[in-house]
Amino acid sequence: MPYREFHYRWEYDLKASPERLWPFVSDTNRFNRDTNVPALEVQQGKQRLRNARRRAKLSVFGMPVQWEEQPFEWVRPTRFGVSRAYSKGPIAELKALAVLSAKSDGGTRFIYEVWARPKSLLGFVAIPLQIGFAASRKFRDAFRKYDELAGGELVVPDTQSAPPISEAMASRLEAAAARLKADGAEKRIVDRLVLFVQQADDFALAKIKPYQLADDWSEPRRSVLETCLRATRVGLLDLQWDLLCPLCRGSQGGGGSLADLDSKAHCDTCRIDFTVNFDRFVELTFHPNDSIRQLDMKDYCIGSPQRTPHVVAQQLLPAGAIRELDLPLEVGNYRLRALELAGELPVRVASEGLTTAVVAVSERGWPGEDLVIAPRTSLELKNDTDAEQLFILERLAWSDQAATAAEVTALQIFRDLFSTEALRRGEQFSVGTLTVLFTDLKSSTQLYREIGDATAFGRVMNHFDVVKKLIAEEDGALVKTIGDAVMAVFRRPASALKAMLSAQEMLASPPEGVAPLTLKAGIHSGPCIAVTLNDRLDYFGSTVNMAARLEGLSTGNDVIISRALYDDPEVRELLDSEGFEAVPFHHELKGFAEEQFELWRVTPTVKKSGQ
Repeated sequence: MPYREFHYRWEYDLKASPERLWPFVSDTNRFNRDTNVPALEVQQGKQRLRNARRRAKLSVFGMPVQWEEQPFEWVRPTRFGVSRAYSKGPIAELKALAVLSAKSDGGTRFIYEVWARPKSLLGFVAIPLQIGFAASRKFRDAFRKYDELAGGELVVPDTQSAPPISEAMASRLEAAAARLKADGAEKRIVDRLVLFVQQADDFALAKIKPYQLADDWSEPRRSVLETCLRATRVGLLDLQWDLLCPLCRGSQGGGGSLADLDSKAHCDTCRIDFTVNFDRFVELTFHPNDSIRQLDMKDYCIGSPQRTPHVVAQQLLPAGAIRELDLPLEVGNYRLRALELAGELPVRVASEGLTTAVVAVSERGWPGEDLVIAPRTSLELKNDTDAEQLFILERLAWSDQAATAAEVTALQIFRDLFSTEALRRGEQFSVGTLTVLFTDLKSSTQLYREIGDATAFGRVMNHFDVVKKLIAEEDGALVKTIGDAVMAVFRRPASALKAMLSAQEMLASPPEGVAPLTLKAGIHSGPCIAVTLNDRLDYFGSTVNMAARLEGLSTGNDVIISRALYDDPEVRELLDSEGFEAVPFHHELKGFAEEQFELWRVTPTVKKSGQ
């Protein structure tokens, strides 16, 4: 016999704004765990389901429950919902919908609704007991806690699943913290990290993002990253390299070492193969060492908008359907795509954009012209194809809270702590744009003749220490030394120029009685490839070759830079504000096409008397 559908509606007045609440309430994996929903198991069927549908199962009081879940639908940060069709268990269908509305006096009116249709008499009895009565209090407690989290009123993300601290764990934590502080890590950051490892829940600890922690703690990002890197050497944390899909940005594997990474990867959800690069698709995260705390990671929800935070709207439209979305967007670049269709529609959000727009997609594909819309827009989606389509509107900008492999491997502290880290032999990864520096001591052969081999060798070794120190202070990394020469990399061009101008000045003005040294230097920025050479991480490409050629044009009283550096805004600001002179000249470079490259010779400006 058919059973009537149950409908429940809860309303909450919360203090935080919808934007602040969204990351917490839309994390349905955490919400299901916090409301005591059993962990689930994803089922891998022989037949792939369309539009990211998934099959899953769990057990309730020994009773098997299985279902097919539609993809979540949402518009960030105002609403999200999902529907499940059950093949086993006492329920036939369940739907949930959450709506967040900003209140005129601040805060959020949050409405959470559930529809459940029983399949059997057991379901008819269980639904009002489990959802209508028992779940009501759990929902209230969870949303109140998320309101506190969104308001920044809790020190750590959650303490619900944090295990009690054993005496052995406390002892190991104390020892690790003492070693970190002895190694020079900042006491304040170490103490906060130890508290975080002690009290945060398993979800928060499974992928610790140092830049996100730094922002949450109002601490310098580099300091927190360095503390996490050092923490791996004292047994507090382990590191993990995560491969990210360029579309859904979900983790597609990875490993605890660079040698575990493959340059080719596949995403089952997006059905794409992609080439991995270090600039975006490899992120460094951390988790507690097992001797400190063992995590019990389980899945409580398949989907969740918070699994893909860059997706601002996701909508499932049947064939021929039309849907209107009220979109609150940030200024920037987006793309609109459908999971089962080729192509995409570039979207730009700007103040001068349209406040109403219509996008129709057909079997012929997407509209030919890019779409420019306003930050507050009514967008009408039309599915003119013969099949159901999952529409995805996503922001193209990647989160700046990710510590990418390109950035981390270009830091001196990483090179020092993980000197044996290297890629698998034969693998190569793009690292995006790097600034490459080459230096060489001028007239070093003459130096050996004038002051003797032993003394000259000591001076050369000391010069390496000076150069390495100044490179590290500007967030660069010394890649290798070649005779008296140095190769280093930086993420920011101005940092490389600052480091070299300081090094030249310091080496040219040694303490009394010590012979001055003249350091030639050339710098160029451009795309690079990371490889393993001589069992260490190295770089190659035309950018590296050009930087090496520029060093050869230096006299030792200057730094030769390319147009790529000169055009960098921070470099121009440095040259204008720090009293340096940049003189342009043209020169051919060996090994490149026979053309005159535009270069600049940067020297300190000699101040006139009285200034």
